[in-house]
Amino acid sequence: MKFKKLVLVASLVLGVTYLGNAQTIVGSAHDFSSLSWNNAAPISTNLRGQICAPCHAPHNTNDTTAGATAPLWNHQLSSTSSYTVYTGYALSATVGQPDGTSKLCLSCHDGTVALSNFRTYSTGTTYMTGTSNLGTDLSNDHPISFTYDAALATADGKLFDPTSHVSGLAGGGTIDHDMLENHKVQCKSCHDPHNGGGAAHLLIKSNTGSALCLTCHNK
Repeated sequence: MKFKKLVLVASLVLGVTYLGNAQTIVGSAHDFSSLSWNNAAPISTNLRGQICAPCHAPHNTNDTTAGATAPLWNHQLSSTSSYTVYTGYALSATVGQPDGTSKLCLSCHDGTVALSNFRTYSTGTTYMTGTSNLGTDLSNDHPISFTYDAALATADGKLFDPTSHVSGLAGGGTIDHDMLENHKVQCKSCHDPHNGGGAAHLLIKSNTGSALCLTCHNK
């Protein structure tokens, strides 16, 4: 009986420890529940302090806006029609204007749309600041919205083939399966907005020793 109790206690401790270590959006950089812009007018009382509402909503969403490519999207998208994209040295990829889910990230991170401009609200006055505000000049940021396939890996010569090289993520799949969106590199190729990886800067996994960089770059 004592042994059974010991096993039960150990299981409970391990279970609580697991839950405590589980990585979620709560407490992360995308937890907006305590921020002033999310707790005052014009945000309605029932939406104030919500974590998910600035980006998603179960009803009456704003996802009919052109370019909204996430479930039940709720945030106003940037009206910016043109970004300055990366054209760095020896770039083998063809980089176009941001598309896919990267446009969702930029609806806050390009600094042109107020953080509280979600659902029907459009008069917010608080904008992204500091290094999180990428602006519309993305020429000094990692390129996004380009096709990363076996052909690009061959042409570049210093990239792993995403269709065969494993990502090292929990899913155990390839780079293409686990990190790309319709075979394209997007913001979410490196960042998880919901903090599933639990790494700094909402990365999908730690970049200690450049581990994330070296997932794709064969150096």
